[in-house]
Amino acid sequence: MSTTPSRKLFVTTALPYANGAFHIGHIMEYIQADIWVRFQRMQGNEVHFVGADDAHGAPIMIAAEKAGVTPQEFVARIAAGRKQYLDGFHISFDNWHSTDAAENHELSQDIYRRLRDQAKLITTKTIEQFFDPVKNMFLPDRYIKGECPKCGAKDQYGDSCEVCSAVYAPTDLKNPYSTLSGATPVLKTSEHYFFQLSDPKCVSFLREWSQEPGRLQPEVLNKAKEWLEGEEGLGDWDISRDAPYFGIEIPDAPGKYFYVWLDAPVGYLASLKNYFDKTGRDYTAFMNDPTTEQYHFIGKDIIYFHTLFWPAMLKFSGLKVPNNVFVHGFITVSGEKMSKSRGTGISPLRYLDIGMNPEWLRYYIAAKLNAKVEDVDFNPEDFVARVNSDLIGKYVNIASRAAGFITKRFGGALSPAVTWSPRFAEEESAIREAFEAREYGKAIRLVMALADEVNQYVDTKKPWELAKDAANNQQLQEVCSNLLRAFFKLSIYLAPILPAMTRKVSTLFGIERDLTWADLQNAPSAIGTFEHLMQRVDPKMLDALFELPEQATALTGAGADSTPAAAQGNSEDGGAMETIAPEIKIDDFAKIDLRIAKIVNCEHVDGSDKLLRLTLDVGEGRMRNVFSGIKSSYKPEDLVGKLTVMVANLAPRKMKFGMSEGMVLAASAADEKSNPGIYVLNPWPGAEPGMRVR
Repeated sequence: MSTTPSRKLFVTTALPYANGAFHIGHIMEYIQADIWVRFQRMQGNEVHFVGADDAHGAPIMIAAEKAGVTPQEFVARIAAGRKQYLDGFHISFDNWHSTDAAENHELSQDIYRRLRDQAKLITTKTIEQFFDPVKNMFLPDRYIKGECPKCGAKDQYGDSCEVCSAVYAPTDLKNPYSTLSGATPVLKTSEHYFFQLSDPKCVSFLREWSQEPGRLQPEVLNKAKEWLEGEEGLGDWDISRDAPYFGIEIPDAPGKYFYVWLDAPVGYLASLKNYFDKTGRDYTAFMNDPTTEQYHFIGKDIIYFHTLFWPAMLKFSGLKVPNNVFVHGFITVSGEKMSKSRGTGISPLRYLDIGMNPEWLRYYIAAKLNAKVEDVDFNPEDFVARVNSDLIGKYVNIASRAAGFITKRFGGALSPAVTWSPRFAEEESAIREAFEAREYGKAIRLVMALADEVNQYVDTKKPWELAKDAANNQQLQEVCSNLLRAFFKLSIYLAPILPAMTRKVSTLFGIERDLTWADLQNAPSAIGTFEHLMQRVDPKMLDALFELPEQATALTGAGADSTPAAAQGNSEDGGAMETIAPEIKIDDFAKIDLRIAKIVNCEHVDGSDKLLRLTLDVGEGRMRNVFSGIKSSYKPEDLVGKLTVMVANLAPRKMKFGMSEGMVLAASAADEKSNPGIYVLNPWPGAEPGMRVR
């Protein structure tokens, strides 16, 4: 194997916002990038894989204020929990940093000065901006909601629509409201700083960069073309925010801070610089080297920033532009959408805590991934079947059928003669190309087809039958040696996906290091003691991972477009009240996160006879939107300012009126004729938003 790297790669994933733990969407992205990085390292390429926490912005400032700590302390608490996830799922980042670090302050301000002084692409404008009269602050885009000016979808954020993907200014929203206080924002003027993305030289560059053959995925290129070639063209990008704001100060502009989306991607560079400084590398020389390649793995929700703003920022500040931006879809569970911003879905930490093998998930996600911008669905039944069938039934089964005979009969020595081998030479190129192109599902299909061929050889040769007669020893040794060498090569192909298990395989063959692609040319001559490599998935683990539907609905109360669930009770005649539900354990109840919520706003829902739209403060630094079927019993003005109880960890539900982000609790009788009332739960005075009901 050559010791000279053939390529020099700088690879990143999108920076997670430092206001919460990792969720399964983060882990999917990290797994996708990690597989590609490990594959590149196996080729002998020099790879630098870095990440960081996106630490700035109003949400963190507000959350820290609620927690009674400084933003720096708040971010540090989040950062302290990252390692258990990254190590747990074998994510091989070289460095993990923070956008609030000194390197990012320095690089962000330097890039800004270059854009201002050299490229002449920074300008100022006095703009009208929404101001929250209750919180006494200008509102960031994500703290304003309203109706999309393009498609009319309700409860959309102030910068882009989740329904039609339109991008707009917050002032374009119809019927806006502050998600911090529920108040209708007022317009105030403020001087803002803009990056002139509309400048003809920016537009020309972005057209050339994005349309270079092979640069962007077709779906991403089409989206970029829509923005570049649309009637409205590219607008200038507002890169400043007014104090109070947690972020990086704009040079020579007191009281002004960089909008978080300016300094966040610079965090990629800052993390690499921090890593190089720690390891004695020359950051500037590496980034100025024309052979250095730069790649970003991101989700489809942040294409706009990574295919327009980011490359233009880099180009006109005189820095290296990305070679490519690899975009993936979202992850769903049994076909239902999961949301990064709401943190719903599979808990990665719970996955690890209940003892599920992280490489099961790595393999399953890889099997679903391709180079297209498609969503990945996690189906529990499919997960069990695929892992048990492929990894245990096909792959591990090969070694377990052959290793015992070699160690017991032949002292671990493999036969020197290779008398049979599946189509490894024919498929190696296709498998390598599939990994390079991030077509992991295709790579796995090719590998498992080879595994099928090996297992057919097992069934044909029947080593267990050969072992019954010592006269067959030579043939037994040859057959088992063929199987183990085939298993060794399959392990090399699977090593980017299964790094921990294939490290055990390398130990079995006496290599004692991570496998490389060059090892395909090696023919192992002996094995050590075979140890158990992987257990099957127990379906009961999936029961522990997911909340059962009946448990999720037992205490939902009022919500969505249905009437509320009745409060559990009993009466002598059994007529008006429902019977007690089946017994549950305390662990079942503990899965439901009930929180005190303040109703900061309430209004009728056009087109619905049952629903009211509630804006709820649950003490988490943002407002929640909940639809509740209580219109028959309450006027909106009767509920504003009241406290109630809500299910805070219920998966959001997309309705035609908007997204419902939980359910409030209410009581009703089973027989609505005897008692047609609906009674929203109201805590005693002294309770505060965010308190948990136990």
